[in-house]
Amino acid sequence: MISRRLLFSMMLPTLLALSTTSAPAATLKVVASFTVLADVIREVGGGRVTVTSLVGPNGDPHEFEPSPSDAKNLSEAQVAFVSGEGLEGWMDRLIAASGYKGQPVVVSEGIEFRTMDEDGRTVTDPHVWNSPVNVKVWVANIEQALAKAAPADAAAFKTNAEAYLKTLDALDAYARSEFGNIPAGHRKVLTSHDAFGYFGREYGVRFLAPIGVSTESEASAADVAKLIEQIKDEQVKIYFFENSNDQRLVRQIAKATGAEPGGELYVESLSDANGPASTYVKMFRYNVDQLVAAMAKAS
Repeated sequence: MISRRLLFSMMLPTLLALSTTSAPAATLKVVASFTVLADVIREVGGGRVTVTSLVGPNGDPHEFEPSPSDAKNLSEAQVAFVSGEGLEGWMDRLIAASGYKGQPVVVSEGIEFRTMDEDGRTVTDPHVWNSPVNVKVWVANIEQALAKAAPADAAAFKTNAEAYLKTLDALDAYARSEFGNIPAGHRKVLTSHDAFGYFGREYGVRFLAPIGVSTESEASAADVAKLIEQIKDEQVKIYFFENSNDQRLVRQIAKATGAEPGGELYVESLSDANGPASTYVKMFRYNVDQLVAAMAKAS
């Protein structure tokens, strides 16, 4: 009879081999500032990254207030990502509170930014992701940063990025085709704040809003009155809510102008998993469909 000790020694090489081959590869711990960015990082990183979004679904990245758990998540991250251009005004405070030693990767570097005059000063519009053309720049920056952090997985990141770039090209083509069916003079809508500038630039849609690039700002009574007159003059017939913003002001303006509701748009945040905009691809396509349907109805 074979002793237990001898049997174990005979089986040990097999057990070691099984434990080695079945052990999952270590994943890269990543933190993203908000849900849209987190989703794009997941597409590039695939199964080799674990991504935590600081701002949750339906959250406003302008007015976000970090919690102790956010500081803990950031302190444990191997790589952190932000969009940049003033969107995440709270990030420096969070870095200081968390003790995070690195510098976040700014994924919007290299994008052709749009600027505007706001209260007498020139500001940069940070809402770059509302054009998939810009998100392609994000993808390149994300791939580079992930490959630097995990060189052994660089080939996988490259493959994922190339596949996602084709998806973004298809999204862009879809939007151009859909808006091509709407007369240029009918591509005008009212929204809560000025967050669709890049979308408008790509697809010839005019967005009017009472609040500027940040939801932290407030519209004066004079500004609202001026916007109401502009909407009447330009015969803007549709208004949209935004999933992450207060709806009261846009409702008041719509009531004063006679604009009809077109639905809800997702501008700075994805929906939860059960909503219509649980990924960037779904969010962008949903927004296109909502806008085109409302414009066609109002034509």
